[in-house]
Amino acid sequence: MPPVPDAEIVLRWCRAGLDALAAAREEIDALNVYPVPDGDTGTNLYLTMEAALQHAEDAEPTLAATAEAAARGALMGARGNSGIIVAQMLRGVADVLGREGTTLADGRALADGLDRAADEARRAVAEPVEGTILSVARAAADAALRRAEAPDPTLPAVALAAAAAAHEALDRTPAQLDVLRRAGVVDAGGRGLTVLLDAFDTVLTGRRPLPRPRTVGTHTVPAPALPSAQETTGPAYEVMYLLDAPQERIDPLKRTLAGIGDSLVVSGAGDEWNVHVHTDDAGAAIEAGITAGRPHRISVTYLPVQHHPPATAQQRVVVAFAAGDGLAELFAEAGAVVVATATGHRPSTGEMLSAVDRGDATRTGDVVILPNERDAVPVAEAAAAELRTHGRRAAVIPTVAQVQGLAALAVHEPHRAFDADVVAMTAAAGQTRHGAVTIAAKQAVTMAGRCEPGDVLGVVDGDFAVIGADLLEVATEVVARMLAAGGELVTVVTGDAAGEGLADGVARAVRRGHPEADTVVYRGGQPRYPLLLGVE
Repeated sequence: MPPVPDAEIVLRWCRAGLDALAAAREEIDALNVYPVPDGDTGTNLYLTMEAALQHAEDAEPTLAATAEAAARGALMGARGNSGIIVAQMLRGVADVLGREGTTLADGRALADGLDRAADEARRAVAEPVEGTILSVARAAADAALRRAEAPDPTLPAVALAAAAAAHEALDRTPAQLDVLRRAGVVDAGGRGLTVLLDAFDTVLTGRRPLPRPRTVGTHTVPAPALPSAQETTGPAYEVMYLLDAPQERIDPLKRTLAGIGDSLVVSGAGDEWNVHVHTDDAGAAIEAGITAGRPHRISVTYLPVQHHPPATAQQRVVVAFAAGDGLAELFAEAGAVVVATATGHRPSTGEMLSAVDRGDATRTGDVVILPNERDAVPVAEAAAAELRTHGRRAAVIPTVAQVQGLAALAVHEPHRAFDADVVAMTAAAGQTRHGAVTIAAKQAVTMAGRCEPGDVLGVVDGDFAVIGADLLEVATEVVARMLAAGGELVTVVTGDAAGEGLADGVARAVRRGHPEADTVVYRGGQPRYPLLLGVE
């Protein structure tokens, strides 16, 4: 097999890292007791890497350009203390990979990049503390450097050495930081870094990381012993902003912010910076940025907000991802704010949050999100977690198909109590079996056997279950399998490639074989799938 280009390796790592953070996000959020027990480290890291990936995918396909784009994207989208630190680490890696003649042909460049990343991360923090992501980063870098000096320093060997050392360092964090020891957890930011390093090892070798033990000491990882609201001390506000300012103004800015707050992290290079500080005087922190340059995308969050019940919401917003123009109209008619993206692209967290703002200009209402695709579920969960950090009630209905979203919206009642509405929508979605019909684009091995380009494929609950030559025959078989367990309503959503009479043919087959079931047909306009099918 031809070697994978260096730029593609970086892109694959960004994608794998984002997926791994999506899977570990709730665990990392639960570990978050330092520096503030606000339960958002996993979400912040996810949002930071999402921004890194979006920029990297648009970059010129060279190693230097892709690494630089990932670093700049992370800087622009970094959230929270750990997010800014990871952004600065990516900056260090990009500086090394951007050197002329650098290649990932062996592991030396990775080792040098991790070393620079650990140094840059420590420099970004005003008061470095051991037992945090900084300790984990340094341990990973040192192990990578040692492996790079050993015989045959292949890229996978160096990556594995870094990941293994990171896990060992993570397990030492409770002994280094008393607040972690008392809570019975490892450091949340350090755990996030191990997830990213494991993802790189997986990209290179296909090896899946072993799951971490569910306990540390005597406490369960997802339920750390958090301090009570009365015990929580520290500044009241988290202030973050992007800053356009020359390098020479950054040290004076750091001194000013260090005098009015803590948890100070300033990440960046050149004239672009990301500033994070916890303070009781949010106005002074912003004024310091104005003195240094041009602050923008300013965010002020009341830190103890998680310890207080949210205010009573005045309205409810339902956000739905639509895979076609017809589906978008259906969701909008049912009262949802629609997120639509280009074919083949899942919506971003930012697009979902923008849709929430479109539906609720007051930014106070409850929010229900319908991802309607499997790949969009972690994005929706990250958006909901971000909304919760601002004191809003938000729930994700785990819809993995467009027809499940339609079923959930059919029972939505905006005047019903929030929890009751979420339960009803979740139940409706869960009771809807979903299927589809599509055309194979290439040869592949499926659950139903080998398919060839042009074969008609029938999907049942996410698995390829039928292979045939005729759209109507395959669609009829898919519906029959879905109705085998019973059902009262069959939903048929036609796509761009649905020929005339296809939906009517499915409806006739349902009437013949299952006269007790009703059939409704909608125009969805979705690409790739001539039919989407649902049975309730």
